[in-house]
Amino acid sequence: MRTLLGISAYYHDSAAALLVDGEIVAAAQEERFSRRKNDERFPVHAVGFCLKQGGIGLADVDAVVFYDKPVVKFSRMLESFLAIAPAGLLAWLRVLPTWLSEKLNLRQTIRDELDGLPAECPILFTEHHVAHAASAFYPSPFDRAAILTVDGVGEWATTTISRGADNRIEMLSELHFPHSLGLIYSAFTAYCGFRVNSGEYKLMGLAPYGEPRFAGAIYENMIDLKPDGSFRLNMDCFGFLRGRNMTNRRFEQLLGGPPRDLESPFEQRHMDVAASVQEVVSEAMLRLARQAREVTGEHRLCLAGGVALNCVANGKLQRAGLFDEIWIQPAAGDAGGALGAALEAWRQYKNTQPKEEGEPAWPGAGGDAMRGSLLGPEFSEAEIRQALEAHGAVFEQLNEAAMLERAAELLDSGAVLGWFQGRMEFGPRALGGRSILGDARLASMQSAINQKVKFRESFRPFAPAVLEERAADYFDLTAESPYMLLVADVAQGQRLAGPADEPPGFERLKHERSTLPAVTHVDGSARVQTVGRERHPLFWRLLRQFEQRTGCGVLLNTSFNVRGEPVVCTPDDAYRCFVNTAIDWLAIGPFLLNRERQSVEKPRPTFDPIPD
Repeated sequence: MRTLLGISAYYHDSAAALLVDGEIVAAAQEERFSRRKNDERFPVHAVGFCLKQGGIGLADVDAVVFYDKPVVKFSRMLESFLAIAPAGLLAWLRVLPTWLSEKLNLRQTIRDELDGLPAECPILFTEHHVAHAASAFYPSPFDRAAILTVDGVGEWATTTISRGADNRIEMLSELHFPHSLGLIYSAFTAYCGFRVNSGEYKLMGLAPYGEPRFAGAIYENMIDLKPDGSFRLNMDCFGFLRGRNMTNRRFEQLLGGPPRDLESPFEQRHMDVAASVQEVVSEAMLRLARQAREVTGEHRLCLAGGVALNCVANGKLQRAGLFDEIWIQPAAGDAGGALGAALEAWRQYKNTQPKEEGEPAWPGAGGDAMRGSLLGPEFSEAEIRQALEAHGAVFEQLNEAAMLERAAELLDSGAVLGWFQGRMEFGPRALGGRSILGDARLASMQSAINQKVKFRESFRPFAPAVLEERAADYFDLTAESPYMLLVADVAQGQRLAGPADEPPGFERLKHERSTLPAVTHVDGSARVQTVGRERHPLFWRLLRQFEQRTGCGVLLNTSFNVRGEPVVCTPDDAYRCFVNTAIDWLAIGPFLLNRERQSVEKPRPTFDPIPD
């Protein structure tokens, strides 16, 4: 069994991943190809890319591995419905036909989607949280570690503690549906007027504008959080067992009013609600990690599951010092389940075979097996040129040294730069492959990119990309953060005196908090990406060029997309995004484009400006 194809699909954020002899060859989310945000459909395009990247066809695949067990998941749904029947009948009737026709016969559904898969090729299934744990441990640089996985729900499990050692994962404890940190965070996401499974980042960004004055009400009425991190939700406050609504009237009463309508103005109450649930979830994650340390005895921790993308909670966990090192799967959500499923199947197979001469002691031996998460498509100079010429684009071609010098010059002048280089990232974060860049020193850059480029809510913060070796000069961060999954405070030497009296809500945006105002959130924190020379050589060289020019080793880095759309994948995607926004320049492969020289209409109007 040399070649394994991992699949996640049918719930949200479908993806495919390819392993050859245990090496991660490719991984990508379907949304990047279909251009449908959080695409849950079978990842036919992502599969096609993975096979192409590996130089193989379906006939060469030794096994296909799916990231959960649908029969077990169906039994959970049936049991949950029977426990509350006849309530929830309409919701049950809506999903039942799909389950009976497709999901319960998933092995055949997968064969139908993978036209050309040999009949003898097995289709295997892993448990959902086993896939998460495998995605966290096996690619990590650790030979042994505690593993914590936290999400909405898999089959039954919502939270698991495991130990990884000797190329095996041992499940030690788990919590079951409906008691879920992921679901409580999604409930608050919906209550604050954001879309579930896509708006959780917005809720996290909203939290620093408020005060956690509802935390007490949450602890007293919604969640019974134990010292060991275990918890139970009070289902009298939630609606997701009975229908489509995540919350109910009791939930609203406890939080002082009805939910916010989508796109309606924010009240201070919504900001306080966001701050409150963030505090509760962060505390729960801290207690779970403490329990993982105690029951495993391990000094290192691996994290996965959707809640592991909560970088605020991750930052608090890192600062707590419970573990010597923490490694977080960059595609921690369901997309990473495709990779984890393949990795788990590979390790189970290899553990039955004699160890080969020269075989690494563990998958990540010698470093991070995720390759800086640059596991998606890459395009040749010829392919990029062809796409640009098809649009009638005006461009110049530069060698690498000239491109880096020119890009640094443009960023120093205050330009917004689209950066499309090398392989696309796997996971939700842009890490220097498909990025929009700006000067972190400019206070105006945050609102300009939010309103004129991203067309999104003005309160949302941006992340700094910093030279790894200079990170401590700018941030209170003692660990690497290559995947932009840790929040840290801006270093004391970079902070500016704030207002004597902290203003309420979005008024906080009007005050600069540091020498890096475009990437410093209103609470003085930042979601940091440390850029290493080995992991991201070209992006590192750009940061180094910018530092040599300006004395600053930090750039604003955000994903190359606009609100509601996936991150760009192809040169065509990049050019369309470039000309339909206020991005000033585009560096795509060896080609540099100035928006003013393109024959395009003006970008669409700004979104949700904050009043002066």
